[in-house]
Amino acid sequence: MTIKAKPLNDHVIVKPIRADEISKMGIVLPDTVDKERPEKGEVVAVGPGKILENGQRAAMSVKIGDKVMFKKYSPDEIKIDKEEFLVISEGDVMLILE
Repeated sequence: MTIKAKPLNDHVIVKPIRADEISKMGIVLPDTVDKERPEKGEVVAVGPGKILENGQRAAMSVKIGDKVMFKKYSPDEIKIDKEEFLVISEGDVMLILE
């Protein structure tokens, strides 16, 4: 997926992964479940990295295509071409899902 935005510094743009509407046992979940802030997503763009005190850039630990978990209330929500994305700092990414 290519988006028309380039994050700066150590920011990451993530396409949220929302919970399924039907549970594993076949129970249909109410609409309010989907309204919870997501905690998982797929990285669609990464910034070049934070500038360190010595003037060099730190390498990013995530890359496009990584599926990540992040702190629930850390992302900022944005819309690009009518699609919702989240912008988070690399430091708020807790783990990469394998």
